Amino acid sequence: MADPDPVRQAALHLVGQVLQDGRLLSEVLPGTLAPLAPSDRARAQRLATGTLRWMDRADRALGPHLRMKPWPEIHDILRLALYEIHEGGTAPHAAVAAAVDLARATERGAAQGGLVNAVLRNVLRTGSWESLPIPRLPKWLRKPLLKTYGKDLTAAMEEAFSRAAPLDLTVREDPAGWAARLGGVPVATGSVRLNNPGQVSALPGYDEGAWWVQDAAAAIPARALGEVAGLRVLDLCAAPGGKTLQLAAAGAHVTALDISETRMARVAENLARCGLRAKTVVADALGYAPDAPFDAILLDAPCSATGTIRRHPDLPRAKAAQDFGPLIDLQARLLDRAMDLVRPGGHIVFCTCSLLPEEGERQVESALARHPNLSLDLSALRLPGIEADWIGDHGLRLRPDFWPGAGGMDGFFVAAFRVGDDPGR
Repeated sequence: MADPDPVRQAALHLVGQVLQDGRLLSEVLPGTLAPLAPSDRARAQRLATGTLRWMDRADRALGPHLRMKPWPEIHDILRLALYEIHEGGTAPHAAVAAAVDLARATERGAAQGGLVNAVLRNVLRTGSWESLPIPRLPKWLRKPLLKTYGKDLTAAMEEAFSRAAPLDLTVREDPAGWAARLGGVPVATGSVRLNNPGQVSALPGYDEGAWWVQDAAAAIPARALGEVAGLRVLDLCAAPGGKTLQLAAAGAHVTALDISETRMARVAENLARCGLRAKTVVADALGYAPDAPFDAILLDAPCSATGTIRRHPDLPRAKAAQDFGPLIDLQARLLDRAMDLVRPGGHIVFCTCSLLPEEGERQVESALARHPNLSLDLSALRLPGIEADWIGDHGLRLRPDFWPGAGGMDGFFVAAFRVGDDPGR
C-alpha cells in the first residue's frame, strides 16, 4: 500500500468543503494549500476545479456501477479519478492506483480501496465518457435559466461552463502590440486574450503595470461611462479593482470604495503596480457620505456571480437559490444610494456578473419605477465589439456562450443611466 498523493488529498479536501460544507473555493484555498509548494498548489487547485466542473458527467458514468451511493469522500475520489483520466490527461492505470491509495487512507480503509478499484475498472471497461451529456447545472440554477433563455441557450451556456476560461488582460495602450508580445490575440472589445499564459506575474509587462487581469466582459461596464477624463467618478463596490484601474488609466479622478479592508488593500497594491492613482475608501456604501456629488458612478453590485461559473465551477455547487434574496434587495438599495451620490445630469452604470434577470433587467425596471428622474441611455452601450442584438430594452446582456469558438466570456448585465433634475430632491 503506497502513501496517498498529498496533492490529490488536498484537492479532495477542497472538493469536500465545497460539496459537503457549502463553502467557496476562494474561502478555503489559502488554508488548505498552504503546506504545499507553489507548483503543487496550482496542481491541487486544478484537480479540484476540474473535478467540480465535470462531476455531473462523472456521476452519470458512475451511476450504473453503484448499487448504493458511496460515502461522500469515496464518491469524490471516484469523481477525481474519472476527471483525471478523461479530461486531465492522466493514464488510466495511474489514476486508478492513486484513487485506491486515497481510499485506503480514509477511515473506511482497505474495503473502500477494493470498491474504488472495482468501480473504476468497470466504468472504464463498459462506459463511453464522450457519449454522456455535457455537465448540467444543478436544478436550482438550471430551472430559472431554462425559463429565461430556453433549452438551446441554456445548453450552450452549460457547454461554455464545461471548459476552463482563457486569461483576459486589459492593457493601458496598444492591445494589438501587447497581444503579439504575449502570444495572445486581441478581442473585439479591446481586451487581450491568452490561452496558455503560465505564471501571470512572470509575463512581460506585469512588473511595470502595462496591463491587469480582467475578463473581457468585466472590462465593458467602465467603458460604458464614456469619456471620463477629468471627471469625479465613484467606483462603488470597487474590489477587486479592475474597473478602478480602467477609470484611473482613462484620466478620471477616481474614488474607489469597498466594505472589505482586505480586498481594498489588493486594489491599492494594483494601483501602485500600475502607477495609477485613485482615492481608496473602506466603508459601507450605504452609509458613505462624500463632500460633494460625483459626475459619474460605476456600481458593480454584489450578486450571485452566476455568470462566472466557467472560472468558478464551485459556485453552483456551494450556493443555493435562497442565498440570493438578500443580494437582490441590496442591489436595489445600492442603486438608490448611487442616486443620492451623483449630481443631476450625471451618469450611473449598474452591472452584475449574473445571468438571472432579477439581478439585471428586473432591477432596471424597479429602479426606473422608483426614480422618475432616472432614464436609460442605451446609446452608451453601443461600444466597439458589442453586437447590436446583445442590447435589449433594459441594457446589455452578455452570456458565457458568446464567442463560442474563441473561449467565451463571463455572463454580465450592464445598464447605463442618466440622472435628470428632480425638483423633489
